[in-house]
Amino acid sequence: MKILVNDGLHPAGLELLKNAGFELQTENVPQEQLKDKLNEFDAILVRSATKVREEHINAAPNLKVIGRGGVGLDNIDVEFAESKDIQVLNTPAASTRSVAELAMAHLFSVVRFLPEMNRKMAADGVNDFKALKKGASKGVELSGKTLGIIGCGRIGRETAAIALGCGMKVIAHDPFISETEISLSLHPEYSNDFKVKIQTISKADLLAQADFVSLHIPGGQGYVLDQADFDGMKDGIGIVNCARGGTINEAALISAMESGKVKYAATDVFEAEPPVDDTILRQNQIGLSPHIGASTVEAQERVGIELAERVIAALK
Repeated sequence: MKILVNDGLHPAGLELLKNAGFELQTENVPQEQLKDKLNEFDAILVRSATKVREEHINAAPNLKVIGRGGVGLDNIDVEFAESKDIQVLNTPAASTRSVAELAMAHLFSVVRFLPEMNRKMAADGVNDFKALKKGASKGVELSGKTLGIIGCGRIGRETAAIALGCGMKVIAHDPFISETEISLSLHPEYSNDFKVKIQTISKADLLAQADFVSLHIPGGQGYVLDQADFDGMKDGIGIVNCARGGTINEAALISAMESGKVKYAATDVFEAEPPVDDTILRQNQIGLSPHIGASTVEAQERVGIELAERVIAALK
């Protein structure tokens, strides 16, 4: 059986697939050529870059498995694939810690104005050092503040665990659950039986109470934070999005920042990737990263192994 590994896979995963007897193609097939090439393979493995849509699936009657190295499946037409008896697999747990740590890293960064200071230091740090220091003198601590988590899946819960360890109060909204249990993430050398139960509340209540909001939701559901949502937030709130592009109205976010409603913002994801409109990239006070939530050495290895094991089980 032949597998197209189109967006790369950790060597540990490739080794597992080779040892299981599969023939692998690791050379990328460009998106515009995928429709013509996909029928040569029994399975395709992708990350975020490659899209597997109805037209590709229709052109590939030999396809048995579509594997996504990551959590979200919005770049795959899942229902249509399953209607054709094609298994769609992902790696829901492998990148949990990496994404949660990035969300908190962004949060730590923006409250101390690090994105803005980095840009200004590079531009004129030699001549304007004292002025820059004074400009960053109103940074705040996260301890004692309230973090609102929207989406209580694995990543949302892991982000909450880190926040609790930083001394934050955590509130949560998830339309599908009424209560979630957070296990504090401690080094294995220590006891790991510290758990906190959190009741979920409405999104409106969360936005009215939170000092900071972190999104951990799938894409494809439209704007979860739009103009009306910003209007219902505390003044001076902070927003972090390491979930999916298209969940926040970027124009409304920029407007809320200009009005002072939103004081801090950071995003790892964008409505279009790469962004078509660079307005959001030119905001000094926004923390930016290029969709790197799962881009750690540890997560890449876990993703590769988990996806390979799931594909082997599906095809054998």
